[in-house]
Amino acid sequence: MAPTRRDRQEQRGVGRRALLAGTAALGAAAAVGGASGCSRVQEGDSLERLRSQGTVRLGIAGEIPFGYIGKDGEFTGEAPELAKVIFKRLGIDSVQPVATEFGSLIPGLNSQQFDVVSAGMYINKERCQQVIFSDPEYQMLDAFIVRKGNPKNLHSYEDVVKAKARFATGTGYAEIGYATAAGYPEKDIIILQDQVAGLNAVESGRADVFAGTALTVREVVKKSRRAEATEAFAPLIDGKKKIDGGGFAFRPVDTELRDAFNQEIHKMKASGELFRILRPFGFTEKEMTTMTAKELCAV
Repeated sequence: MAPTRRDRQEQRGVGRRALLAGTAALGAAAAVGGASGCSRVQEGDSLERLRSQGTVRLGIAGEIPFGYIGKDGEFTGEAPELAKVIFKRLGIDSVQPVATEFGSLIPGLNSQQFDVVSAGMYINKERCQQVIFSDPEYQMLDAFIVRKGNPKNLHSYEDVVKAKARFATGTGYAEIGYATAAGYPEKDIIILQDQVAGLNAVESGRADVFAGTALTVREVVKKSRRAEATEAFAPLIDGKKKIDGGGFAFRPVDTELRDAFNQEIHKMKASGELFRILRPFGFTEKEMTTMTAKELCAV
């Protein structure tokens, strides 16, 4: 039986994009450490405060390729690696990734457990009411994990509805909304932990299709003999193509810090340095974008 809305909300406590064994405990410890000092954090000029501290706490959610623990046991991913470069240039020498579950990132940011968040988080109107975003460092289309040969010929959410395919996606994923907008019954959606669980579900026949970002989908199927990724596509919302963008999130009071971060992002886009940092994590030139946070916050 597919989880109910209440079940899915409860699952978010377990984690949208869960970490490998042991990572959650590490993140929890780090988060507690950050929270214990939050009463001493003063609002105001956050950039100068972080320069004085010499460390910025970066909230991540343990998803490849955005932010995760590598084979060497160290935090890596496009977000930590990009943050290291930008904050170094802003006069902050150390980036301390703090792992938590996806649904706790914005609450943790606003309760000062983190100084900034980046976790493959799309910029949208709802989130823009809670935090402020940098301009996106990437744009993202969707793709499906399907059985080899794509026997049900699934290339869009509308195809999934027409085929009455068993549809799965991840806890808290934007793809839930895209599927329901196409007419798929929300009660029938199979909610899974992450894209690895999605691959397993498709390979085992539990689901016909798993929806995720094109980047994560194509990475997870690379070694599969029974599943493949569809071509990337833009979901249709009210008849219009929806292209998402992901950026770093800051507390609403930290406009100076966000603006300084944005200046560096823009320089790196212009020079091509941004793509050179993101490319090792599976990003292609198709994922590079000139969209702004203001544009994305309006839709």
